[in-house]
Amino acid sequence: MNNDQILDVLARVAETDEVRTNPDLALYDLQILDSMKTVELITALMEEVGVAVSPSEFDREAWATPAKLVADIQKRLAA
Repeated sequence: MNNDQILDVLARVAETDEVRTNPDLALYDLQILDSMKTVELITALMEEVGVAVSPSEFDREAWATPAKLVADIQKRLAA
């Protein structure tokens, strides 16, 4: 799984391509992602990337920026 595929899903759910160009974008602090979009993102990642993230395993801090989110998904895929 490459990082671009994860960012493609994130960009579509977040409705902004800025997630591709700014790896340190504060997704939650800037309200790019909220609780509804997070659920949508978890579902899309499961369907398109094949990684299962249960809401109880979700860590907002681990997904605070595009770079952190990609790192977390890659770690889950490698596990």
